[in-house]
Amino acid sequence: MYIPYGKQLIDEEDIQAVVDVLRSDYLTTGPKVAEFEQKVADYVGAKYAVAVSNGTAALHIACLAAGIGQGDEVITSPITFAASANCVFYCGGTPIFADIDAESYNIAPEEIEKKITKITKAIIPVHYTGQPCDMDLITKIAKRYGLFVIEDAAHALGASYKRKKIGSISDMTCFSFHPVKPITTGEGGMVVTNNEELYKRLVLFRSHGITRDGELMTENQGGWYYQQLELGYNYRITDISCALGCSQMNKLDIFLEKRCEIAARYDDAFREINNIKIPKQLEGSQSGWHLYVIQVIGKKRKERFDKLRAMGIGVNVHYIPVYKHPYYQKHGYDGCFCPNAEEFYDRAISLPIHPNLTVEQQDYVIAQVLDSMK
Repeated sequence: MYIPYGKQLIDEEDIQAVVDVLRSDYLTTGPKVAEFEQKVADYVGAKYAVAVSNGTAALHIACLAAGIGQGDEVITSPITFAASANCVFYCGGTPIFADIDAESYNIAPEEIEKKITKITKAIIPVHYTGQPCDMDLITKIAKRYGLFVIEDAAHALGASYKRKKIGSISDMTCFSFHPVKPITTGEGGMVVTNNEELYKRLVLFRSHGITRDGELMTENQGGWYYQQLELGYNYRITDISCALGCSQMNKLDIFLEKRCEIAARYDDAFREINNIKIPKQLEGSQSGWHLYVIQVIGKKRKERFDKLRAMGIGVNVHYIPVYKHPYYQKHGYDGCFCPNAEEFYDRAISLPIHPNLTVEQQDYVIAQVLDSMK
């Protein structure tokens, strides 16, 4: 038996949706892309959505749309996948890491403010594990200094902050549809926004910087004519992927309910265990529970991790602080130190949580975790 930490749930409706597209006239950019964009935009409460090939592409075009370039600094969390910071490098900017809050594991607003300089252009808060950041405080800081806010919500589709869905709050919000995320398109991503000008720029950067929109072109020679206005990328997503995404969106709330049930059972099992610290929810928020991460207190994490892996449980560690990676160490981050992030990393273990997880499997995980702590 092997129980992965994350896994997609694909049913016959999903399969049929993909088959229908394979039998249609469109395989790449067709009607399913627009349908999927509209479904996600309506769900999160955003005016516009731009679907792309993956979550990293979403972050990249969001940074491009915000005008991030050489000489700009962007503040983000060190406890995240490297893409949250790499997207700044792609644009010629400099990622700056602000420490996390020791309770929520998200970027700490007071640490963000300490890192702001005259060349700070944006903040990329990461909703780690699906737990929303303190967006009221982050938004206030951003407005005070005139900064863009680009939410990395790769973990947080369906999560909410003070009765607002993540995706409806900031300048731009980026989602991922990798197979272990809340829903999947195989690979895929999306940027949502309420700003029409940002939306137009996002659409350009998704597809080579090319447009056929007569209002944007400098001239129009006929129905065949198009112009490249920006140096864009081929970040388009297929109709095949978006058909799967549309079908998955119909089940998102069911998936979220299942994740919440699993998280509640873990909380009940580990709440009174002295050497396990369970994740804390921010008051007024609802996590998307992409991950369930415990901290192992006073125990050697590696020994516990190896023991659980040996018992067929696909535990993982999310994440190595980004600035610790060799690439970052070689590019000026060798002196970077975020104490809360490093302490968290030394203790963190991600447990299995996904809609496929059965009660019996979770009971086995709980029993093995408790045994490993002895």
